[in-house]
Amino acid sequence: MFAPGLLRGKKVLVTGGGTGLGAAMAERFAELGAHLVICGRRLEVLEETAKAIRERHGASVDVLACDIRIPDAVEGMLDAIWTAGPLDVLINNAGALFIAQTEHLSNRAVDAVLAASLHGSIYCTLGVGRRWIEGKRRGGVVVSILSTSTMTGRAFQIPTGIAKSGVLAMTRSLAVEWASRGIRLVAIAPGRFATEGFLARLKEGQAGGEEASDNSLERSGRPPELANLAAYLISDEASYINGEMVAIDGGRHLRNSGVEDLLERTDEQWEELRNTRRR
Repeated sequence: MFAPGLLRGKKVLVTGGGTGLGAAMAERFAELGAHLVICGRRLEVLEETAKAIRERHGASVDVLACDIRIPDAVEGMLDAIWTAGPLDVLINNAGALFIAQTEHLSNRAVDAVLAASLHGSIYCTLGVGRRWIEGKRRGGVVVSILSTSTMTGRAFQIPTGIAKSGVLAMTRSLAVEWASRGIRLVAIAPGRFATEGFLARLKEGQAGGEEASDNSLERSGRPPELANLAAYLISDEASYINGEMVAIDGGRHLRNSGVEDLLERTDEQWEELRNTRRR
């Protein structure tokens, strides 16, 4: 399926495309033939990423500095993109996350997370969708990078969980409302991936590592794995998938049944349990 040219002819905007999973997705899309647009707040970081992608894949990569928390900035960015031709795909990847005891969160801290992770995704989605609809252009895909906290909740990361859940509600709602326009909306819920951002959070006290053992596969994810999933979802091969969120976390979100401690039992302990029942 991942044949050269799979995404040829598709113009893709990746928010937060300069680092981490955003950069990994952008590079994979370029490798498969997409015309990239990456945006973020730090222009120098975006330029470095774009330069590396161009050199490795000979791809067309446009760079735009944009703070997606500001509606006018988003509109200005989209106007600039449309000047050279409409987008085919939006990847809502940019966001904010930090770990804190919820009772100590300030209103300002909450607003900072919601602005980047919720409001920014809404501004970008509505801006792109409005242009597709007003231009009477049939088709388009929006993929939002969310979190398994939308299914399980996430202690000590409350604002992020709220933001991601809001974007999931938007995804499912617009998947119905805009389906007649040929517009698909889908989401990805990553678990722990070995990125710089993840490793930085470890320094704040979050357990885990390159080979995290808190999921069924006993390792953290690798960015190319998520990039491949995203490439599939934006391709025409996934044209019948709409309104869904795909978890890619090694099964971590499934380990909440209350019997996970049984996974740690040794063969000897299981044998002892069987012997006890026979008595």
